[in-house]
Amino acid sequence: MTDPVGQLILRCAAQDRAAFRALYGETSSKLLGVLIRILSHRTEAEDALQEVYTRVWLKAGRFDPERGDGMVWLVALARNLAIDRLRSRRPEQAEDGEAERIADTAPRAENRLIALGEVRRIGECFQRLEPDRASAVRGAYLDGLSYQDLAERHSVPLNTMRTWLRRSLLRLKECLDQ
Repeated sequence: MTDPVGQLILRCAAQDRAAFRALYGETSSKLLGVLIRILSHRTEAEDALQEVYTRVWLKAGRFDPERGDGMVWLVALARNLAIDRLRSRRPEQAEDGEAERIADTAPRAENRLIALGEVRRIGECFQRLEPDRASAVRGAYLDGLSYQDLAERHSVPLNTMRTWLRRSLLRLKECLDQ
């Protein structure tokens, strides 16, 4: 297995604390970005990130490296948690964000440059996907839309949407690994 994230997850399943620290260091910034994109509030995303890693520690034994990439598994965990949080929000919570606008949460210049390089690479890989597939992936993993919502939006059966997303993620992974 050449997936380093997957290796770390498997070691976490064996209760390896060093692997867990390494996994957090390797993946937390990417997962935080996914959570911020879906939840729109940094503090809520940071809380959700802690919950994601709690779930990773508890559920790492469920990760099957034969079924997919470790990072994809982590993003799916984060995405599902974020969607659950969105669904459980009370109406007054959805608009409460006044304190966050006051604090300076801008990333440092070095982190922004690294992120811009990653964004560029991801954008180039998205360009290689068919437009409807790219739109579906963005909807699912960046906007937090459910598979059913996406299937309706693109007028395709639910299983077709699942296939689109799975194949598109595999193509994106191949592109990013180059």
